[in-house]
Amino acid sequence: MRRTGAQILWDVLTQLGVEVVFGYPGGAVLPIYDYLLDYSMHHVRVRHEQGAAHMADGYARASGKTGVVLATSGPGATNLVTGIATAMMDSSPIVCITGQVASNVIGMDAFQETDITGVTLPICKHNYLVSRIEEIAPTLKEAFYIAASGRPGPVLVDITKDAQAGSMDFVWDDSPVRLPGYRPDLRVLPGELERALDLIQSSERPVILAGHGVIMSSAAKELKDFVEKTQIPVAMTLLGIGGLPASHSLNLGMMGMHGEAWVNKAIQEADLLLAFGMRFDDRVTGNLKTYAPRACKIHIDVDPSEINKVVKVDVGIVGDLRETLQALLPELPQLHHREWLDYIDELKEDSAARDIQNLPDNGHLYAAHVIYDIWRYTQGKALVVTDVGQHQMWTAQYYQHEHPQRLITSGGLGTMGFALPAAIGACFAKPEDEIWVIAGDGGFQMTQSELSTCRQEGIKLNIAIINNGYLGMVRQWQELFYERRYAATQMVNPDFVMLAEAHGLTGLRVRNREEVLDVVAQARETAGTVVIDFEVEQEDSVYPMVPAGADLHNMIRRPTPQQDIAKSDGRSKDKHGK
Repeated sequence: MRRTGAQILWDVLTQLGVEVVFGYPGGAVLPIYDYLLDYSMHHVRVRHEQGAAHMADGYARASGKTGVVLATSGPGATNLVTGIATAMMDSSPIVCITGQVASNVIGMDAFQETDITGVTLPICKHNYLVSRIEEIAPTLKEAFYIAASGRPGPVLVDITKDAQAGSMDFVWDDSPVRLPGYRPDLRVLPGELERALDLIQSSERPVILAGHGVIMSSAAKELKDFVEKTQIPVAMTLLGIGGLPASHSLNLGMMGMHGEAWVNKAIQEADLLLAFGMRFDDRVTGNLKTYAPRACKIHIDVDPSEINKVVKVDVGIVGDLRETLQALLPELPQLHHREWLDYIDELKEDSAARDIQNLPDNGHLYAAHVIYDIWRYTQGKALVVTDVGQHQMWTAQYYQHEHPQRLITSGGLGTMGFALPAAIGACFAKPEDEIWVIAGDGGFQMTQSELSTCRQEGIKLNIAIINNGYLGMVRQWQELFYERRYAATQMVNPDFVMLAEAHGLTGLRVRNREEVLDVVAQARETAGTVVIDFEVEQEDSVYPMVPAGADLHNMIRRPTPQQDIAKSDGRSKDKHGK
């Protein structure tokens, strides 16, 4: 059948099972958009291309499928860069299709020409420039294969306008993709398994470090089985949350810079660390010179480049985590570590435990109150998408997740503005789920234009803005390390209720703790997207905290409730008049 390049593109996406595309039209993709009308593909027209990349990312994380983005050349393509980098750092499979100027004017500074393959080379798993119509179908097939296989990640396909407009006889080729230079081999070598088994069985103080790989490889069941058979406690990375139910007796909680004190101490005193699908991020390890000094280390990861990259390990196993745990489980006897677990329980008792009751009750509304109450009301069943900052850490601490893929957040890149568009993408992946956005007032404003996308698509989101009038996490660092010299962190915000209404949505406001549950209930019962402005205590901080570069066990602890009350009452009234 005679098809244009643009038709071939839509044919291939249809054959690959793509159901939704997030994009923004422009001159270099007009041939593609012209044929969109002939296909049943759902297209979400965003308000900014960065939002499209985050939507595809959120869709991928919530569904386990590959998200798809469509943008024009030049500024349309470069607007995707932050979203592509976010997906790369967190191993999220997205395919970004961009238009490019005609091949005969490439390199001549044509209108809206940018070398987007050169720009994105360091932040993509792979990218392509397609200048011939014959290359469109095989390249797209390869792009989807690369994005989703091995360690997932973003792939960019840049297609010239003349390739889109040309025509050829086209027959779909459903043969498997074979790339001689890319053959992920995830088979686990028996010798490595034997060494790992010996270390596990001889360990007296082991700790599992559960990362994003648990979620990505669908290994939650295998992790739970492994934990219960070996009785090894589990520390979670931020992106690993949900890999083991929060209520499980062997789930210690989150590790790292804002992790629990007893978790970090247990890691530092362990004799064996089992790193499952995590990459020893600096926010997890603290000072590498003093990190878990007495522990042997087993690292299981799908990406061979991660083994020994940051932390030297005793056993490195390259393979799919789920399959590796399935291979290990039958070889392990039932183990017990009662003395070690009792010791960790003592650490919990000696620590200023993260408890909602330990927050000061002085009439002020705290962010932790809000997040805890949302958790109570939703019974922990909501899909939560966070932005980046203090509220992100409070969400990790106070919203308890029992299932995988229920917390979506930007981990590696720490992208402010991520939450709202990522949640929109998640809506298309899980249309029946209750979805909550938890964002700070600063990050929310970076992509707030996507509220119009919510209205346009008629989707249901509940958006909780943790409004403290500051860039909260930056302010916290200024308070602790820069003598409270608050440079450029105080915010002048719009009226978020009026902003929601201007977009045709519902806006609500909360200033007191006793209002939280009623307003949360009202938001859940209201059709369409609801924006809630939670005006919270301004100079609150996330505790515990490991200062950047410090030893993991040297944490700044939460002040006592009395200290918090004195701190709040010693200041003049904040901008909310509280």
